[in-house]
Amino acid sequence: CSRPQKVCLCPFLPVHPLKVSTCLYIIQHPAEEGRVKKTVPLLAACLPPDKCRILVGRRFNEDRYPELATVCRNPNTLILYPGAEATDLEEVAMMSSSPSVMIIIDGTWSQAKDIFYKNSLFRLPRQPPLKPSVSSQYVIRTQPTPPCLSTLECAAVALSIMAPPKSIQETILHPLQALCSFQLQHGAQIHHSKEHLLKNGLYDKPMPKNKRKLRRMELLVNNVKI
Repeated sequence: CSRPQKVCLCPFLPVHPLKVSTCLYIIQHPAEEGRVKKTVPLLAACLPPDKCRILVGRRFNEDRYPELATVCRNPNTLILYPGAEATDLEEVAMMSSSPSVMIIIDGTWSQAKDIFYKNSLFRLPRQPPLKPSVSSQYVIRTQPTPPCLSTLECAAVALSIMAPPKSIQETILHPLQALCSFQLQHGAQIHHSKEHLLKNGLYDKPMPKNKRKLRRMELLVNNVKI
């Protein structure tokens, strides 16, 4: 896990990489690369190297990333980004007859949106939505709303649907749970979602002056999907 011995997470990782047919491409915003509490390394440690590819950057074009362009044009490729005409992931899993590729954008929600809309390649694959039944367990970072998941959690839920058995989700979440536990024991605080803080008058940061960001906060408070 490349962490100090005192907070080593290796005992919480699977002894052997999980056998999955689905290949993940993690598109990571450069700002995520240096974060101490990032989840992608834990995800990569759970999977075979050829099933978890990590590409760091903001802009991805066909000339610089020909392999990624080929992947995005493959009809079996999925990208986990909400879309108006998205097909439910469980329906995709039932219809798929061959191993698929899933693309996940790793960054804050605004960073992920920027990467998605400024790279036309990522609008080629199908966009199946995730419908998690529980809130994020990544309690040491603030999420916009309770159903929002970390990159590792998205991968765990998606792989449990696309590559049974369902126990794969529990196995991948195990090191994340340990990470949060260690951080809380060493002074970290539980982070409620931004939606929760706003609705309960607990949001202690200055309200944004940008009208678009302020409008997004108003939508969160009023339970409007954004």
